[in-house]
Amino acid sequence: MAEVLVYVDHVDGAVRKPTLELLTLARRIGEPVAVHLGAGADTAAATLAEYGAVKVLAADAAEFADYLVVPKVDALEAAYNAVSPAAVLLPSSAEGKEIAARLAVRIGSGIITDAVDLEAGDEGPVATQSVFAASYSTKSRVTKGTPVITVKPNSAAPEAAPAAGTVEQLAVSFGEKSTGTKVVSRTPRESTGRPDLTEAAIVVSGGRGVNGAENFAIVEALADSLGAAVGASRAAVDAGWYPHTNQVGQTGKSVSPQLYIAAGISGAIQHRAGMQTSKTIVAINKDAEAPIFELVDYGVVGDLFEVVPQLTEEVKARKG
Repeated sequence: MAEVLVYVDHVDGAVRKPTLELLTLARRIGEPVAVHLGAGADTAAATLAEYGAVKVLAADAAEFADYLVVPKVDALEAAYNAVSPAAVLLPSSAEGKEIAARLAVRIGSGIITDAVDLEAGDEGPVATQSVFAASYSTKSRVTKGTPVITVKPNSAAPEAAPAAGTVEQLAVSFGEKSTGTKVVSRTPRESTGRPDLTEAAIVVSGGRGVNGAENFAIVEALADSLGAAVGASRAAVDAGWYPHTNQVGQTGKSVSPQLYIAAGISGAIQHRAGMQTSKTIVAINKDAEAPIFELVDYGVVGDLFEVVPQLTEEVKARKG
């Protein structure tokens, strides 16, 4: 069976959920070979093996942390040359897509970004994408070279399938361009204790109807009761009620959680483009004609200041 390279997204060996999804999808088209760059490969190996990695190609060098992107492209190219894979899979993060694009150029292959599903095909892997503000789904395949595919977080449920996960060292030679952009400083991101917005299984978002920064506390309370991330519409963000980093939409972040709750969001096409692929959508809005109700699975016509606190209390009560 052909091998499939999977780029590992991790923090010092703690494997992030999108990688487990990639391993699950990779098993549909071949045998997953994980590529772990940086410290912590031995720590990560057990998790990667649990989710199907037949082996782990590991490389640790200062260049991966000291310089942007290119050293990782060098390493992935080395892994590609060592394995001759049937496909290369990466998460659809900003960095993941840049690495994928650079790798595709180097190896002379086609690239597909933001896939939401992956299946085996007679002429190579077939990727499903959600396009035109999630109004349509398309199926595509790469016709030249080895497919390089990035996959959106929450596109597949991680499924364990234990494999060997043998760690092998990957020899990497860094090119002259790898040191072109140096990282000169880092500032730790302040932790809210909530999951990352683009990776969260549940997202609760507030919009214009929240009517003020101070009122986002009720959105946060519902999110915390569900263990969810907090999002915001562009209107709420532009009004200064919530940080731009939490904006969901065409000009913000795209999310695809198992459950998306929209409170006080009318549902303009720009917002829908960033959350329309959510598995289950719930909207709370006092305007029965709001466009958001066109795409929801469950809609509540009511005042969010009454509905959301009641929902929060009910969730807490059921959790015991």
